[in-house]
Amino acid sequence: MRHHARPFPILLSAIVSGGFFGYGLAWSTMVRPEAILRFLLLQDFGLLLVMGGAAVTVLLAYRLLPRLLRRPLFGLGWDVHPSSWTLRTLVGSALFGVGWGLSGVCPGPAIAGLGVGNWPLLLVVVGILLGAWAEGRFFETP
Repeated sequence: MRHHARPFPILLSAIVSGGFFGYGLAWSTMVRPEAILRFLLLQDFGLLLVMGGAAVTVLLAYRLLPRLLRRPLFGLGWDVHPSSWTLRTLVGSALFGVGWGLSGVCPGPAIAGLGVGNWPLLLVVVGILLGAWAEGRFFETP
């Protein structure tokens, strides 16, 4: 029997999980650049619990769900995403860190911040989009 992806359930699950993700970011104050900057300046470690909880949740999901479910609820199968460290990865992660430190937000919280009315983050989102465009335009994808 051949399985087909069901577009509507996939879209609906993405919207619902994205809504929960944005709510969690707003509730944890990760959408406020001043909270991020206090964390980066080692003045407030509350966000360490948020990021640690997220890391543990993802680790458990990646390790346990493929063992508990034969296939994803809305997908065709489990994929392995190989990764490797290259100079490009190192430079990209360094640029990400510098941008995070300068703006006080990373992409997810920046978009969620717009949802709670933090309009100065629109400049951050525009910068993220310009950076993504430049990377796709000027650098060859391996």
